[in-house]
Amino acid sequence: MPRPRDISAIDTLIGFRDVETHRASTVPGAKLGWDKHPAEYMFKDTPDDLAADVDPMSTIDETLAAMDKHNVGVGVIHLTDERAETALRCHPDRFVGVKPIDANLGMDAVRTIQRLHDEFDIRGITMFPSGLKPTVPINDRRWYPIYAKCIELDIAAFCTTGVPGPRVPFMPQYVGHIDEVCYDLPELKFVMRHGAEPWEDLAIKLLMKWPNLYYSTSAFAPKYWPDKIVEFANKRGADKVIYAGYYPMGLELDRIFREMDDVPFRDDVWPKFLRDNAAKVLRIIPPASRR
Repeated sequence: MPRPRDISAIDTLIGFRDVETHRASTVPGAKLGWDKHPAEYMFKDTPDDLAADVDPMSTIDETLAAMDKHNVGVGVIHLTDERAETALRCHPDRFVGVKPIDANLGMDAVRTIQRLHDEFDIRGITMFPSGLKPTVPINDRRWYPIYAKCIELDIAAFCTTGVPGPRVPFMPQYVGHIDEVCYDLPELKFVMRHGAEPWEDLAIKLLMKWPNLYYSTSAFAPKYWPDKIVEFANKRGADKVIYAGYYPMGLELDRIFREMDDVPFRDDVWPKFLRDNAAKVLRIIPPASRR
């Protein structure tokens, strides 16, 4: 069914143009943590960075303009730097923060979550199990104090799942690990990110099994969303699938929303997918339509 235009969406993975990446790629001697984009080989048209003389804070306005163009009322951003802090302070009605967490840091990670919850009312953490050094599998006990803090604060855990784009080991993100976590901690709100491929069938089985487990569409253009996930949302999973983009890390909102028009969700699925499911998980009052 055609995507309704009057729903003010919640995008559970959005960000700001990375000026520092451009600067590091053009200034002699500068160093990058990754070569421009950690999984650039997977994206046909990775967006260009802004010019190096652009004020990084102006990229907040750029993201807001892109959100307004496509009726995205609220964007979930990673709280990683001063720019993200500024966005949360200046636009609390438009942005919600989540914090990337390294389970190797033990109780320091738990204390960081509490501090940022107190200061910025963060609504979740993000996990990249395969990207940590050393890696920390989803069901590793190093995550459990962090999971417990998420339950205590009623915030969500967003986790990269499936084979990662960057050339790092995939096994820490095996979808089957989630079953043990949900069994041990059924109160934890756990959101799968980045496709869960090639274990979509297993992901669906677990989504049906565990009430607080969700799936988000992050990092994939809509034409590549797994057919089985779309079918699941149209049948038994309308309350389980959450919209997430990847702007501007790998996808532009123009492309995402253009291709989204061809996704065959049922009429009753669209409001839940674009807004209601994320609002429930993140405790967001759904934004009124901005059109």
